Amino acid sequence: MLSLIIKRLGIGLITVIAVSLIIFLGTKILPGDAAQIRLGQQATVENIAAFRARLGLDQPYYMQYLNWLYGFFTGDMGTSLASDKPITELIYDRYENTLYVSTLTALIGVPISLALGIFAAMFPGSLYDRFLTMISVSLVASPEFLTATILVLIFVFGIGWGNAVVVGSIEGKGFFELYRHFAMPITTLCFVIASQLIRMSRAAVLNVMNSPYIEMAILKGVPRKRIIFRHALLNAIGPIVNVVALNLAYLVTGVIVVEVYFGYPGLATLIVQGVQTRDFVLIQGLGMLFCLTYVILMLIADIAAFASNARLRHPK
Repeated sequence: MLSLIIKRLGIGLITVIAVSLIIFLGTKILPGDAAQIRLGQQATVENIAAFRARLGLDQPYYMQYLNWLYGFFTGDMGTSLASDKPITELIYDRYENTLYVSTLTALIGVPISLALGIFAAMFPGSLYDRFLTMISVSLVASPEFLTATILVLIFVFGIGWGNAVVVGSIEGKGFFELYRHFAMPITTLCFVIASQLIRMSRAAVLNVMNSPYIEMAILKGVPRKRIIFRHALLNAIGPIVNVVALNLAYLVTGVIVVEVYFGYPGLATLIVQGVQTRDFVLIQGLGMLFCLTYVILMLIADIAAFASNARLRHPK
């Protein structure tokens, strides 16, 4: 188990280094000079040269990369070119909003989606299974903004419940008050992750149900409910945990459309603003933060899969 975890840590570290190179080189090939953008068109050549030296942009690319990577891992992500504030301060102001929405969505959407998918596997081919499959496939094919628009039309303008624009303070609010505050974006994200979790959990359980030992249990007359919850589910937990981890990472890093649509300030809208203002330092810091989120969640998913299934710990 320890050797497998160390191997996954090594793979994760290589992934982070590779992504850091892609992010750094990607921001360097973008059009525009960071010093020129920060100082404006009226800046003199001397002022631009001095500002480039202050930012370290006059150094070779490999030195800029090493200094930036060292600063990131030591907690110094640099200073924003647009607002002249520390990147860590900007991220801290926005991370709380994204964390609230992601946590509430995970607490509500993940258990419900997994339960629906498992119950669909208990009754394959039934009317309930076909209806759930049709709904999940429809949700997969629907972009987030379309789902959000339909929900706003039904709940906000039709019923008068919820907010089309998420504004106001969230300090001192309980669970249900937070859900009401973020009702529309949370519901939208629940539908988005449910479309994948339902189908994946159903497919994983049904795949295990075709195993010989499951067929033997069925021939012995073991109830289907006990077969699924006692035998099949533990062996299907690996792919289910992986898709849960991917969706959790999506909730933190991939909700750009939802955040922009509902107008609440989170990490996704922050990186959009960084692109609009050519704030390369901010883009680099957020890109690495998103990468670390994916790597950590996938590591947790791998550990959970190894712990739940002994065959994964002994592949031979």
